[in-house]
Amino acid sequence: MSRPGVRYALLAALLFGASTPLAKGLLTGVSAPVLAGLLYLGSGIGLGILWFLRRRARHAAEAGLARRDLPWLVGAIGVGGVLAPLFLLGGLARTPASAASLLLNLEGVFTALLAWFAFRENVDWRVALGMVAIVAGGALLTWEGRVAWGGLRGPLAISAACLCWAIDNNLTQKVSASDPIQIAALKGGVAGSVNLAAGLLLTGAVPSAPRAAGALVLGFFGYGLSLVCFVLALRSLGTARTGAYFSTAPFVGAVLSIILWREPITRPLLAAGILMAVGVWLHLRERHQHAHTHEPLTHSHAHCHDVHHEHAHGPDDPPGEPHTHVHTHTPLTHTHPHYPDIHHRHGHE
Repeated sequence: MSRPGVRYALLAALLFGASTPLAKGLLTGVSAPVLAGLLYLGSGIGLGILWFLRRRARHAAEAGLARRDLPWLVGAIGVGGVLAPLFLLGGLARTPASAASLLLNLEGVFTALLAWFAFRENVDWRVALGMVAIVAGGALLTWEGRVAWGGLRGPLAISAACLCWAIDNNLTQKVSASDPIQIAALKGGVAGSVNLAAGLLLTGAVPSAPRAAGALVLGFFGYGLSLVCFVLALRSLGTARTGAYFSTAPFVGAVLSIILWREPITRPLLAAGILMAVGVWLHLRERHQHAHTHEPLTHSHAHCHDVHHEHAHGPDDPPGEPHTHVHTHTPLTHTHPHYPDIHHRHGHE
């Protein structure tokens, strides 16, 4: 099976995981909500500029968002970029850090459960067990030896935020055939505006210009480019598998914290690394193969002429590969290993 989606998912985790310890150096004098807003805003602004420059250069390698994509994208941005930060801020204010960090691992769990049961992605025992191992590793990383809940309302709000992000991930998969830079720029811009506005209302503290600039640059790489890779992985792997690989991000952050901030190497860190490595290995061992039928489908995305793209071209279609144009898939029945990518969203018995 081709592995580009795996590489994109792990790169997304690497970029996002690395941003956490790097952001720690920017927290002095800046509240966490304001910093989160600046990081997301850096993502939206940087990718927006990149998208504009590519468009001016008439770069046609990716399909722009179409009208049929808008309900999915608006839903993803509204749930993940607006509701989730508000739930999170409300939850963090009422929940001790020991419980909050542990509860944030629910995003990966909810993402997989929604993908499997609501959006009908296929799952086998390797994928399910690998997901359990990766999430268990994340929980072990955030375990502080005790958990203080601080009541019920706070944990419920944090859990609701994780559910919102899980819905966001699954809805974003629906538009992942379109330009990932355009998608990530829109999501980063909205999430950044909401987080920054909420943070300034809560604290009223405006960071210094150097810290704000540093946060914007870090956000472009750690949040923006990470999200672009995440969308490309969604296109190739489906939501549950992408979410599982992305859940390794806390381990990346923990390792980088050892290097940057000389934090100690602990037994939970080593155990978490082993669990996550086992989970990734189980996912890489997956070989999903059966006879399946491709129903007629008309869409537009970047593609090469492989077995799934044997179609005729008109005089206005772009030359070279990969290229982007509206094309129609005729019915096709065959057998080969595959992921639940944008061409393999079929049902299973």
